[in-house]
Amino acid sequence: MPRRKSRTLTEVELEFMHVIWASGETTSEKVRMALREQGRDLADGSVRKILSILLAKGYLSRYKDGREFVYSAAVPEEQAKASMLADLLKRAYGGSAALLVASLFDSRQIRKKDLQQIRRLIAEREGRK
Repeated sequence: MPRRKSRTLTEVELEFMHVIWASGETTSEKVRMALREQGRDLADGSVRKILSILLAKGYLSRYKDGREFVYSAAVPEEQAKASMLADLLKRAYGGSAALLVASLFDSRQIRKKDLQQIRRLIAEREGRK
C-alpha cells in the first residue's frame, strides 16, 4: 500500500520552511546553503524537488527573477504550526485536546517552568469566559 501524501509538513519540509520563514525571500541555492550550514547537505535537484512539493502543497509562492526563482512563504509560521497540531490532534487523539495534554503529562518531559506557564494560560482562558 503506498504511503499517503502528507497534507501537513514533513520533517524535511519543515526544515526548509524554517529557512524560508527566517529569510523572507530566498532562492533554491540560498536554501541549500542554509541547510548545509545546519548539517543537511543536499544536492541542488533534491532541494528543488522539496521546494516544488512545498509549492504544490501551497506553503510557498515564487516568482522568476532573471534565470532563477525567488521563493517566499505563502503560509505564516504560526498558521502552519496550528495546522500541524490540528492534524496531530485529529489523527492521534481523535480530536480530544484533553487526551493530547494527558499524553504530554504522562511523558514526564514537562519542566516546572512549562507547568507554570500552562497554568497561567489556562487561567487566562478561563478568565475570558
